[in-house]
Amino acid sequence: MPEDPARSPQQVRSHVVENLRFIRETMEAAGAFTAMSGRAQVVIGATALGAALLASRQPDGVRWLAVWLAEAVVAVAIATAGILEKSRRRRLPLLSGVSRRFWPSLAAPLFVGAALTVALATRGQFDVLPGVWLLLFGAAIVAGGALSVPLVRAMGWSFLALGLGALFAPPAWGDAFLAGGFGGLLAVFGVAIARRHGG
Repeated sequence: MPEDPARSPQQVRSHVVENLRFIRETMEAAGAFTAMSGRAQVVIGATALGAALLASRQPDGVRWLAVWLAEAVVAVAIATAGILEKSRRRRLPLLSGVSRRFWPSLAAPLFVGAALTVALATRGQFDVLPGVWLLLFGAAIVAGGALSVPLVRAMGWSFLALGLGALFAPPAWGDAFLAGGFGGLLAVFGVAIARRHGG
Protein backbone atom coordinates (compact mmCIF):
# COMPACT_ATOMS: atom_id res chain seq x y z
CA MET A 1 0.00 0.00 0.00
CA PRO A 2 1.56 3.37 -0.98
CA GLU A 3 2.51 5.74 1.81
CA ASP A 4 0.25 8.76 2.21
CA PRO A 5 2.42 11.74 1.18
CA ALA A 6 0.19 14.04 3.23
CA ARG A 7 1.27 12.37 6.50
CA SER A 8 4.48 13.66 8.04
CA PRO A 9 6.99 11.32 9.71
CA GLN A 10 5.94 12.85 13.06
CA GLN A 11 2.27 11.92 12.43
CA VAL A 12 3.26 8.38 11.47
CA ARG A 13 5.41 8.07 14.59
CA SER A 14 2.60 9.39 16.79
CA HIS A 15 0.18 6.88 15.26
CA VAL A 16 2.62 4.00 15.83
CA VAL A 17 3.20 5.02 19.46
CA GLU A 18 -0.56 5.20 20.05
CA ASN A 19 -1.06 1.72 18.57
CA LEU A 20 1.78 0.27 20.66
CA ARG A 21 0.28 1.80 23.82
CA PHE A 22 -3.09 0.24 22.98
CA ILE A 23 -1.49 -3.18 22.37
CA ARG A 24 0.49 -2.97 25.64
CA GLU A 25 -2.58 -2.01 27.67
CA THR A 26 -4.65 -4.77 26.04
CA MET A 27 -2.02 -7.43 26.77
CA GLU A 28 -1.62 -6.16 30.34
CA ALA A 29 -5.37 -6.32 30.92
CA ALA A 30 -5.52 -9.84 29.48
CA GLY A 31 -2.65 -11.17 31.57
CA ALA A 32 -3.12 -9.34 34.87
CA PHE A 33 -5.96 -8.09 37.02
CA THR A 34 -5.74 -4.30 36.72
CA ALA A 35 -9.16 -3.18 37.96
CA MET A 36 -7.94 -2.30 41.46
CA SER A 37 -8.72 1.37 41.90
CA GLY A 38 -5.86 3.47 43.23
CA ARG A 39 -8.20 6.41 43.72
CA ALA A 40 -10.50 4.31 45.90
CA GLN A 41 -7.50 3.19 47.95
CA VAL A 42 -6.62 6.82 48.69
CA VAL A 43 -10.18 7.45 49.93
CA ILE A 44 -10.08 4.30 52.06
CA GLY A 45 -6.78 5.48 53.49
CA ALA A 46 -8.42 8.72 54.62
CA THR A 47 -11.35 6.93 56.26
CA ALA A 48 -8.95 4.49 57.97
CA LEU A 49 -7.03 7.36 59.53
CA GLY A 50 -10.29 8.68 60.94
CA ALA A 51 -11.22 5.22 62.20
CA ALA A 52 -7.83 4.83 63.91
CA LEU A 53 -8.30 8.12 65.73
CA LEU A 54 -11.85 7.22 66.78
CA ALA A 55 -10.94 3.66 67.80
CA SER A 56 -8.05 4.84 69.98
CA ARG A 57 -10.55 6.77 72.10
CA GLN A 58 -12.87 3.85 72.83
CA PRO A 59 -13.15 2.74 76.47
CA ASP A 60 -13.19 -1.02 75.79
CA GLY A 61 -12.33 -3.70 73.26
CA VAL A 62 -15.90 -4.28 72.10
CA ARG A 63 -16.42 -0.65 71.11
CA TRP A 64 -12.96 -0.53 69.60
CA LEU A 65 -13.81 -3.54 67.46
CA ALA A 66 -17.13 -1.97 66.44
CA VAL A 67 -15.30 1.07 65.05
CA TRP A 68 -12.95 -1.05 62.97
CA LEU A 69 -15.74 -3.32 61.72
CA ALA A 70 -17.69 -0.24 60.62
CA GLU A 71 -14.56 0.97 58.83
CA ALA A 72 -14.25 -2.42 57.11
CA VAL A 73 -17.81 -2.11 55.77
CA VAL A 74 -17.10 1.43 54.53
CA ALA A 75 -13.82 0.30 52.94
CA VAL A 76 -15.45 -2.61 51.10
CA ALA A 77 -18.15 -0.27 49.75
CA ILE A 78 -15.56 2.26 48.53
CA ALA A 79 -13.34 -0.45 47.00
CA THR A 80 -16.30 -2.05 45.23
CA ALA A 81 -17.46 1.28 43.80
CA GLY A 82 -13.91 2.09 42.69
CA ILE A 83 -13.37 -1.27 40.99
CA LEU A 84 -16.73 -1.09 39.21
CA GLU A 85 -16.04 2.46 38.00
CA LYS A 86 -12.52 1.66 36.78
CA SER A 87 -13.55 -1.57 35.08
CA ARG A 88 -16.41 0.22 33.30
CA ARG A 89 -14.22 3.14 32.22
CA ARG A 90 -11.36 0.96 31.00
CA ARG A 91 -13.59 -1.91 29.78
CA LEU A 92 -11.92 -4.48 32.02
CA PRO A 93 -13.65 -7.80 32.68
CA LEU A 94 -14.45 -8.55 36.31
CA LEU A 95 -15.76 -12.11 36.14
CA SER A 96 -13.83 -13.70 33.30
CA GLY A 97 -10.25 -14.50 32.36
CA VAL A 98 -7.65 -13.63 34.96
CA SER A 99 -10.26 -11.80 37.05
CA ARG A 100 -12.08 -15.07 37.70
CA ARG A 101 -8.92 -16.44 39.36
CA PHE A 102 -8.12 -13.19 41.21
CA TRP A 103 -11.20 -13.12 43.46
CA PRO A 104 -10.79 -16.56 45.15
CA SER A 105 -7.09 -15.84 45.76
CA LEU A 106 -8.01 -12.59 47.47
CA ALA A 107 -11.03 -13.94 49.35
CA ALA A 108 -9.49 -16.98 51.09
CA PRO A 109 -7.12 -15.07 53.44
CA LEU A 110 -9.82 -12.47 54.11
CA PHE A 111 -12.21 -15.25 55.15
CA VAL A 112 -9.56 -16.60 57.52
CA GLY A 113 -9.17 -13.09 58.93
CA ALA A 114 -12.90 -12.84 59.59
CA ALA A 115 -12.96 -16.26 61.30
CA LEU A 116 -9.97 -15.39 63.49
CA THR A 117 -11.55 -12.05 64.39
CA VAL A 118 -14.63 -13.80 65.75
CA ALA A 119 -12.56 -16.41 67.61
CA LEU A 120 -10.18 -13.90 69.18
CA ALA A 121 -12.86 -11.34 70.03
CA THR A 122 -15.01 -13.91 71.83
CA ARG A 123 -11.96 -14.70 73.96
CA GLY A 124 -11.32 -11.03 74.63
CA GLN A 125 -7.97 -11.07 72.82
CA PHE A 126 -8.43 -7.75 71.04
CA ASP A 127 -4.76 -6.78 71.36
CA VAL A 128 -3.59 -9.29 68.72
CA LEU A 129 -6.19 -8.28 66.13
CA PRO A 130 -4.20 -5.43 64.50
CA GLY A 131 -1.32 -7.78 63.69
CA VAL A 132 -3.66 -10.53 62.51
CA TRP A 133 -5.62 -8.13 60.27
CA LEU A 134 -2.52 -6.61 58.68
CA LEU A 135 -0.91 -10.01 58.13
CA LEU A 136 -3.98 -11.59 56.56
CA PHE A 137 -4.78 -8.54 54.45
CA GLY A 138 -1.19 -8.64 53.24
CA ALA A 139 -1.52 -12.35 52.51
CA ALA A 140 -4.71 -11.69 50.54
CA ILE A 141 -3.05 -8.95 48.49
CA VAL A 142 0.05 -11.07 47.82
CA ALA A 143 -2.12 -14.02 46.74
CA GLY A 144 -4.38 -11.92 44.54
CA GLY A 145 -1.37 -9.88 43.42
CA ALA A 146 0.15 -12.96 41.82
CA LEU A 147 -2.46 -12.32 39.14
CA SER A 148 -2.04 -8.56 39.12
CA VAL A 149 0.62 -5.92 38.50
CA PRO A 150 3.90 -5.80 40.51
CA LEU A 151 2.79 -2.75 42.52
CA VAL A 152 -0.05 -4.78 44.05
CA ARG A 153 2.34 -7.52 45.14
CA ALA A 154 4.70 -4.95 46.65
CA MET A 155 1.79 -3.52 48.61
CA GLY A 156 0.93 -6.97 49.93
CA TRP A 157 4.49 -7.62 51.12
CA SER A 158 4.52 -4.21 52.81
CA PHE A 159 1.37 -5.14 54.73
CA LEU A 160 2.95 -8.45 55.77
CA ALA A 161 6.01 -6.66 57.13
CA LEU A 162 3.85 -4.15 59.00
CA GLY A 163 1.68 -6.96 60.36
CA LEU A 164 4.70 -8.76 61.78
CA GLY A 165 5.71 -5.56 63.52
CA ALA A 166 2.21 -5.10 64.94
CA LEU A 167 2.03 -8.66 66.19
CA PHE A 168 5.08 -8.25 68.40
CA ALA A 169 4.74 -4.57 69.30
CA PRO A 170 3.13 -3.32 72.54
CA PRO A 171 -0.69 -3.60 72.33
CA ALA A 172 -1.07 0.17 72.78
CA TRP A 173 0.50 0.66 69.35
CA GLY A 174 -2.20 -1.32 67.54
CA ASP A 175 -4.16 1.66 66.20
CA ALA A 176 -0.96 3.33 65.02
CA PHE A 177 -0.04 0.20 63.04
CA LEU A 178 -3.55 0.00 61.57
CA ALA A 179 -3.36 3.69 60.62
CA GLY A 180 0.02 3.08 59.01
CA GLY A 181 -1.30 0.13 57.00
CA PHE A 182 -4.88 0.88 56.07
CA GLY A 183 -4.32 4.63 56.18
CA GLY A 184 -0.75 5.11 54.95
CA LEU A 185 0.20 2.12 52.80
CA LEU A 186 -3.14 1.97 51.00
CA ALA A 187 -2.96 5.68 50.16
CA VAL A 188 0.68 5.64 49.02
CA PHE A 189 0.24 2.58 46.81
CA GLY A 190 -3.13 3.93 45.68
CA VAL A 191 -1.48 7.05 44.28
CA ALA A 192 1.12 4.91 42.49
CA ILE A 193 -1.53 2.57 41.05
CA ALA A 194 -3.67 5.49 39.92
CA ARG A 195 -0.74 7.08 38.11
CA ARG A 196 0.67 3.97 36.48
CA HIS A 197 -2.45 1.91 35.84
CA GLY A 198 -5.20 4.31 34.87
CA GLY A 199 -7.00 5.31 38.05
